[in-house]
Amino acid sequence: MHRRIAVSSWSFHTFFEPDKANPGKELWDPRDFPEMIADRYDVHNVEMVLPHLGTIDSSLVRDFKARLAKAQSRLVNMPLDYGELWNTASISSADAAERAHAMALYKKGIDAAAALECPCVRADPGKVDLDDPSVTIESYKELAAYARGKGITLVVENHGDIARNPETLVSILQRAGIGSLPDIGNFPDEETRQRGLALMFPLAGGVAHAKMREDIDFARCVQIAKDAGFEGVWSIEASGRTDPFVEVQTMADALVKHL
Repeated sequence: MHRRIAVSSWSFHTFFEPDKANPGKELWDPRDFPEMIADRYDVHNVEMVLPHLGTIDSSLVRDFKARLAKAQSRLVNMPLDYGELWNTASISSADAAERAHAMALYKKGIDAAAALECPCVRADPGKVDLDDPSVTIESYKELAAYARGKGITLVVENHGDIARNPETLVSILQRAGIGSLPDIGNFPDEETRQRGLALMFPLAGGVAHAKMREDIDFARCVQIAKDAGFEGVWSIEASGRTDPFVEVQTMADALVKHL
């Protein structure tokens, strides 16, 4: 399989996440994920969403790295998802205490990525003040410096509300001196998608998210990335609307065709 393809654990998030309606559901062991992806898809790049790793202690770190090596695979990115920060101002908050709490969580996530020798992390901006994003910019400068000190690249995705305002997002990234993680699916409409990807791909930090839906011109999105000179990894995020095993294969085949 193509060296520029990865599979995100998000594609199989229902297998990693507890279900209140089914409290006895057996969850996947994250240590099995790299080998499963390598065996099933011949893909040796994986992206692990932070909560899918469970408790990151010395045992998990040792075992996960060993299983990566066994699969001849590598960890390419870690989205630092924290449920408590979703739909909040987070690192963009004007409240110093709220902002400090969010920053501490993200730094904890960066520490986890460093322990696992993951080269890249994604951290969301929260609810940005579009008229004055200076708080967001300063927060990202601090997080990026902390990540660099661990040998890690910080990137930002068009994730949540900010996806409606790609110009503002790109301005924040440029002023903070950090890269983007373009996601071809996270835009409110096709016009914003085409405009946003053209703005984001020149700033891409080495990873992009691939999605495939009826409303997405997949080939056009990949071409925008090519036009921008993007040579990084495409991490597949299945939608969960159909069988994720089939969906991942379909996207992998499409990427092989268009890359």
